[in-house]
Amino acid sequence: MQANDLRLMKAAAIPTAAVGLVAVLVATFLAGAEGALGAGIGVAVVGVFFTVGLVAVAYASRISPTMMMAAAMGTFFTKIVILVVMLEALADVEVWHPRAFSLTAIACTIAWTFGEARGFMKLRMLYVEPGIKVPGHYEEKR
Repeated sequence: MQANDLRLMKAAAIPTAAVGLVAVLVATFLAGAEGALGAGIGVAVVGVFFTVGLVAVAYASRISPTMMMAAAMGTFFTKIVILVVMLEALADVEVWHPRAFSLTAIACTIAWTFGEARGFMKLRMLYVEPGIKVPGHYEEKR
């Protein structure tokens, strides 16, 4: 991973961890150990899913824009399938609090998204290379 990718991950992970900690504390207060477990699973799922997606896209971006898009779509589809399978497997388990999980996952997803967007805005990265001649582009003569 490049330094820019690590800065983006840090910008997204810190607010997500803070929101996750608050969610676990609130869930513990409202639903006890079951709520804490549900919220903890929600924080872990969001953290792992978004980190894996960011790492995969960062790696694929070094290859080509096409591979980057394929990695983004592939990881998205894979994460959705894993989430559905996980929720189906845990549907009858009564050790955790599903509502705490879902609300925490939503809150952490929002925190990650805003953190990543803020990180992108603060990242001073050129997306156009200055001085590069583009084929077919003619400069005006003065």
